[in-house]
Amino acid sequence: MELRPYQWEVIMPALEGKNIIIWLPTGSGKTRAAAYLAKRHLETVDGAKVVVLVNRVHLVTQHCEEFSSMLGRRWSITTLSGDMGPRAGFGHVARRHDLLICTAELLQKALTSLEEEEHVELNAFSLLVVDECHHTHKGTVYNVILSRYLELKFQRTRPLPQVLGLTASPGTGGASTLDGAIDHVLQEPFGDMLKELMDQIHDHLERPELRRDFGTQTYEQQVVELSRDAAEAGLQEQRVYALHLRRYNDALLIHDTVRAVDALATLQDFYDRERTTKTQVLHAERWLLALFEDHKNELAHLATRGPENPKLAMLEEILQKQFRSPDSPRGIIFTRTRQSAHSLLLWLQQQPGLQTVDIRPQLLIGAGNSSQSAQMIQMTQRDQQEVIQKFRTGTLNLLVATSVAEEGLDIPQCNVVVRYGLLTNEISMVQARGRARASQSVYSFVAAQGSRELKRELTNEALETLMERAVAAVQEMDQAKYQDRIQDLQRAALVKRAAQAARRESHQHKFLAEHVRLLCVNCTVPVGYGSDLRRVEGTHHVNVNPNFSIYYTVSHEPVVINRVFKDWRPGGVISCRNCGEGWGLQMIYKSVKLPVLKVRSLLLETPQGRVQSKKWSRVPFTVPDFDYVQHCAQSLADFSLD
Repeated sequence: MELRPYQWEVIMPALEGKNIIIWLPTGSGKTRAAAYLAKRHLETVDGAKVVVLVNRVHLVTQHCEEFSSMLGRRWSITTLSGDMGPRAGFGHVARRHDLLICTAELLQKALTSLEEEEHVELNAFSLLVVDECHHTHKGTVYNVILSRYLELKFQRTRPLPQVLGLTASPGTGGASTLDGAIDHVLQEPFGDMLKELMDQIHDHLERPELRRDFGTQTYEQQVVELSRDAAEAGLQEQRVYALHLRRYNDALLIHDTVRAVDALATLQDFYDRERTTKTQVLHAERWLLALFEDHKNELAHLATRGPENPKLAMLEEILQKQFRSPDSPRGIIFTRTRQSAHSLLLWLQQQPGLQTVDIRPQLLIGAGNSSQSAQMIQMTQRDQQEVIQKFRTGTLNLLVATSVAEEGLDIPQCNVVVRYGLLTNEISMVQARGRARASQSVYSFVAAQGSRELKRELTNEALETLMERAVAAVQEMDQAKYQDRIQDLQRAALVKRAAQAARRESHQHKFLAEHVRLLCVNCTVPVGYGSDLRRVEGTHHVNVNPNFSIYYTVSHEPVVINRVFKDWRPGGVISCRNCGEGWGLQMIYKSVKLPVLKVRSLLLETPQGRVQSKKWSRVPFTVPDFDYVQHCAQSLADFSLD
């Protein structure tokens, strides 16, 4: 029985052993093509065994006729369905036949059965044919079976069956837009694998009430709160799970914005630092390190072979069009985070389609902080001004910027402004668009169709109109009424500010500093008291207790800060001697070495329980200023006593 040319065309990748979906219209011979593939598979694969899954009982007999016609009598074919009455066990039947056609429910029952005659493993088959595979979604039995396949894949179980899907309509997965339908059809494997690993972490966490809306800002907020609550409750392993889940979520957000390789790089950097800095490793951390180690090669494989981010394709199209102009174009790409700015710069430098275009890009970002990846460059004000000067003179013609470039900085006129996947307010939108001041300038907003970012941008446009109406109304106000309204608003602002200041003052005096104990946030070892702390230059919080040095280590290499300070310079990274958790850095202040602490690296044990503060300005006790002369005098007195 011969195939038609189009049937040959669709099965060719499957004949090479690849997992594919055959998408052909109803009546065009999908089943015949699948039957031919099954025949070739049985002919060429040692120990081959084929299972054909259907989702309706009547299809079992129908498919049996088609496959029997193609295969002839050389191979043994049998069928199983729920209406057969008493029958031999599924496993027993499967072991004694070359090709089995059955309803998906029966295979699922056999996969979970504990009876030897009934039980079968998915990898007992070498080819899995899924008829009407568009039903593989949500809680359907097809999805349950293929989720089991994914589990085996991620566990590196070998061999695994080749998978062939048959459908006349892949559907859109509920999407009403092209991009959404594309996502449904592709089911981007890198992102799916990250989510699968996050599911495994959630299962270990044993907190079923937690949402699993991975790759969203709301999920990030959930795990941040979980980490804080676990730290305050002394649940170290739960805190560790939350911290790692946040890193995976960061990777999903980066993947959505730029490339899978960029997302993987941030995860790899995090795990490299975890492995080299931690001296006390919890059971949860060992498991999490092993989980990533076991899957990093597969992630790397998927990262380099997945579909291109459609937002990047759109950005490339904009840049190709604008920067081929002979009019010396200059542009700014605005993006949300320093990480995405770095990733976009890398993409600009590496994207083959942009290498023939005269684009000379550079970053324009804020200063960052010590919690950022070691690969992340931080920019000082001097760095920013140097970049802007090169942009002004034409040495650079494209800036990849965060919100630091939206306003305030003296940046010359641009004729290309792109807001790339931003979720901001109408003020940021107007500020960024205002950079496109040159004649014939182009303003673009790049986001997925139907995304939160696009909805926000449309809302911003409506709010901009409302803002213009409000300004016009103010301009038309009666002068006396205008003055009265202004005074009312000013009085209200003063009252509000005074109330806020009173609340802050009350909070800062909630406890005596000597009654608040400082603990390492990771291992909860007590390392000092609030009364040991002082503020240097009103910003840097240091521990001046000479005995504090027994609790931490200092790295040999100093922290690199691309900036010169008047009275101090950075020393090495300081870490908990007990567990290796990073606490901050050493400051050499007028020749005195002082440990500068990050507030998030500490737990505060107060008379009313443990708390973790986001900022030093919010700790519930007062921290006095550092007195250099007094500190030196005390140090000399201590030395004399020794």
